[in-house]
Amino acid sequence: MTLLMNFLRSLLLTIIFSFVAPLFLVGGILLILSVMGYFPGLQTVTEASATGILHFLAIFGSGTPIRGLLIIALTWGFVGALFDTYAYYRCQILRIDS
Repeated sequence: MTLLMNFLRSLLLTIIFSFVAPLFLVGGILLILSVMGYFPGLQTVTEASATGILHFLAIFGSGTPIRGLLIIALTWGFVGALFDTYAYYRCQILRIDS
């Protein structure tokens, strides 16, 4: 029973961290770009970069950047869960073989 609880705890933490990682990554990039926009001469470059990122997110979100970011975060969470399940499976197989 403790093996199952350890697996579920690891799986839940992996899903949460994998979901939050792209949110922080994209949010951090947009925050840095918005702060850099206050420097003279960098406003057009940062505005173009931020617009490009928002258009990229809108592609995945049917026209809405927030929905696109959530779709990407859900995908990362699913892939993180698959990876954690595979790593747990491999750990169990290696433990049995040795």
